[in-house]
Amino acid sequence: MKLRTLIGVLALLAMVGPSTSAQVTATAMTLDVDATDAPMKILHATMAMPARAGAMTLFYPKWIPGEHMASGPISNLTGLHIFADATELEWRRDLVEVNAFRFTVPAGAKQVTAKYDYVVPYTGGAFGTLPSTNSKCAVINWYTVGLYPMGEDPEKITVTASLRKPVGWKNGGSLDIVRTDGDTIRYAPTSLVSLNEHPVLLGEHFRSITLWPAGSEQGEHVIDVIADSEWALQFPQSRIDIYKKIVVEERAVFGGVGHYRKYHWLLTLSDNLGSFGVEHHECADDRVAEATFVDDGAAKRSSLLLPHEFFHSWNGKARRPVGLVQGGYEQPMKDDLLWVYEGLTNYYGELLAARGGLISPGEWMDELAADAMAVSAPGRTWRPLQDASDSSPFLYTAAGGWSGVRRQTYGLPSFYDEGTLIWLEADTLIRKLTNGAKTLDDFCAAFHGQKDNGTVWVKAYDAEEVYRTMNSVAAYDWKKFFEDRLKSKAAAIPDGGFTNGGYTLVYTDAPNMFTDPWTLDGSTNAYGSLGIHVAADGTVDDAWPTWPAFTAGISQGMKLIAVNGRKFSGDELLRALGASKTATTPIELIVENGSYYKTVQIKYHGGLKYPHLERIAGTADVLTTIAGARKK
Repeated sequence: MKLRTLIGVLALLAMVGPSTSAQVTATAMTLDVDATDAPMKILHATMAMPARAGAMTLFYPKWIPGEHMASGPISNLTGLHIFADATELEWRRDLVEVNAFRFTVPAGAKQVTAKYDYVVPYTGGAFGTLPSTNSKCAVINWYTVGLYPMGEDPEKITVTASLRKPVGWKNGGSLDIVRTDGDTIRYAPTSLVSLNEHPVLLGEHFRSITLWPAGSEQGEHVIDVIADSEWALQFPQSRIDIYKKIVVEERAVFGGVGHYRKYHWLLTLSDNLGSFGVEHHECADDRVAEATFVDDGAAKRSSLLLPHEFFHSWNGKARRPVGLVQGGYEQPMKDDLLWVYEGLTNYYGELLAARGGLISPGEWMDELAADAMAVSAPGRTWRPLQDASDSSPFLYTAAGGWSGVRRQTYGLPSFYDEGTLIWLEADTLIRKLTNGAKTLDDFCAAFHGQKDNGTVWVKAYDAEEVYRTMNSVAAYDWKKFFEDRLKSKAAAIPDGGFTNGGYTLVYTDAPNMFTDPWTLDGSTNAYGSLGIHVAADGTVDDAWPTWPAFTAGISQGMKLIAVNGRKFSGDELLRALGASKTATTPIELIVENGSYYKTVQIKYHGGLKYPHLERIAGTADVLTTIAGARKK
């Protein structure tokens, strides 16, 4: 998942403490979710399962696949009541594992039932813990509304689920439906893992766009969309046609196969439900601002999102790092291979947007340049990229500024954008080693595709398998190639993909749209010049040490009040930067720091600086070749 604002799954009830879990072979449950109060930001759930006398433990999902951290929103579980038949039972939260609820079922009880609510936050959080409902839309992630038997394998737990939607709302998703009774949707029994891999969209304003129908060569591919308004759903047919092409281009990378029965993008267009993506095997929870798909600029800036999450169906879901194969949502995940899981996906998410036609090859190169600027932050001189992966469980939610010092890019660990640069270099190197006969696509087809179409499966991998498969495509010391980049603390970025591709990174005063957030928010990206990022209200939300602004005394959380004697605005700051090239005096800022004010003078005369790629004379233009469509 990649998000400029910053991209889960699970659910149910249970029994069995650790001492007796080995005796359990399978559990059948029902989960009924009432979402009629979704506009009021509350969901009601009832879970039931056959009773087993004795000690029982229910667990609320903690480690959430796709989110790479212990982000299960336990604080939003409220109103919990547990019953054995009609008798309410006392429960006690475990004092160490606080997502676990322990209780005792009396002999002779037939059924255990849990009733509880999920209160939907209206602000804060990340990914699945962000707001997920409003007056017109709801995204139902099953893991937020369920409990399950602690210690049992979620693959062996069968769940029969139902979902009651607000009157008149429509629904989308790839979860198999048995029937609909009025406003209640009844789903086919499935495993707990499968249920949590299939979030559901509910909305008053809904559109389902079939890109490729079931039975076609490509198989069923659909974009299900909910929005805050009808007008946001009216994106042009030309954009729909491009997404049809992206399906073909993306499958071509993997040898024309997909490890899913059908695939649905679950697209939410809203200004208050977050901007991110979370991958699942047969769908993705993708959220962007309301106008994104009817505004050409926003559509281009966020163009990597749907290709990125689709790519995860192969890279991250079917093929999965061994440390992310849990066997239970209480089991910690190890994120050390996210440079493959997310880095490779980020490279292809951006590239496939170009191959499909969402952006041009030149715009793709601007996006690469923007990635390069973002990973130039000083955090790279102390934190190796490997540690950025290892630290993911807390880096994703780190707040309070200092993103560049933490080796984050736009709030995400840097293996997204830097992964793009590293995998681009690998792609260009394969082409060079094989005289153009092989590309990184050949690695993806061998490693992820495996000529197995239409079947859902999970196969774990480790780093050694990555290196071996790369070597089978092009003989090289790939272990050293990747480990050198993963362990590096050099200030210099890995730009071999640019130079191998016939380009070099330059900074000019020409704007680069990919240095802006997906939806323009009035913020100012001055990383390339002053080393700061400034919110629309003047708050400095990131400042890079050793760069001009920080050296002059500007740091995180300070607020710019005035620029060269005029009230602050993003435009005013950009004008001052532009004029600095010929000015003989420093840029003067009035800065608020808490309840204090000071005047700061920045001795900067470099002008506006935006990243771009420039051709190296006399070299082959490999990047344009890479960006070219494979399917006509």
